[in-house]
Amino acid sequence: MPTRAQIKERARMMLRGNYGGCVGSLFIVVLLAAIASYTFIGVLLVAVPLQLGLICYYLMVFQGTSPQISTVFATGFSINYARKVGGYLWMMLWTFLWSLLFFIPGIIKAYSYAMTPYILAAYPDVSAQDALKLSMRIMRGHKAELFILQLSFIGWALLSSLTCGILMILYVGPYMQLTTVGYYCELLDYAVRCGVVRVEELNGAPLQE
Repeated sequence: MPTRAQIKERARMMLRGNYGGCVGSLFIVVLLAAIASYTFIGVLLVAVPLQLGLICYYLMVFQGTSPQISTVFATGFSINYARKVGGYLWMMLWTFLWSLLFFIPGIIKAYSYAMTPYILAAYPDVSAQDALKLSMRIMRGHKAELFILQLSFIGWALLSSLTCGILMILYVGPYMQLTTVGYYCELLDYAVRCGVVRVEELNGAPLQE
């Protein structure tokens, strides 16, 4: 599996080649999600699909294609809409329940479920419950790895705060999105090669426990 530095380098390279679309799609999603976030229904029915549509957009960019910004809406709202919303809710419910035990178990489970949105976005035949289970498999032994990857952006986040979030939209946000998407792609490929996840399961076959 590529190193953290290699994934970030590829993310920077793909961002340079798709800068306008990456920034534009993130700006639109942030704007619309902020408007929708005034109510819980707005978050659930608008912000969540937008986030998953953005994941699809960045997945396509990282994999070497040049999607249109309309891809965010097409994949977020048109493809298995109810399943995506339900899957995200299912993930949040379990994260919340684990958080009731104590703070630390909640954090650990949040990392265990971290790949759920990416699976929901990329594999329309995987059910909401199975997406959560697959994320748990994929992240087994890699939670600290993802934490360190996210922590590596803390300097950029602090710098962005000095620009009132402008730098976050214009560079840091797209860079972080592409890096996390890249990590997901590489980790899933590694999981498939190691037999942790079967390709058939990603295509909707019942999970083997």
